[in-house]
Amino acid sequence: MDPGQGVKNGSSPYQLDLLPVVPAHDRNVRDARDFEDGDLVYYGPMPLYYGIGEIKHVTDAFVVVDFRGTGYLDVHQELFRREYLVHIPESKLDQL
Repeated sequence: MDPGQGVKNGSSPYQLDLLPVVPAHDRNVRDARDFEDGDLVYYGPMPLYYGIGEIKHVTDAFVVVDFRGTGYLDVHQELFRREYLVHIPESKLDQL
């Protein structure tokens, strides 16, 4: 399975390759992971896998994200630990 091939029919509604890969527990973003319902995020270690998602619910340790099938894995909703999610950089929003 090569995530570089794109999603579903070979294309994504977003240019996911523009999102920086951020490993889980990365020091540069560890303290900046305050999430709220409605925020746009992505799976930091591999943006192409899940695509871009909207936060639906936040608990102390977990975040429910609706990806609407925008990534290679065609996932619609998933539950993540906070350290795996990254906010989409403001500088990239217009480019995606």
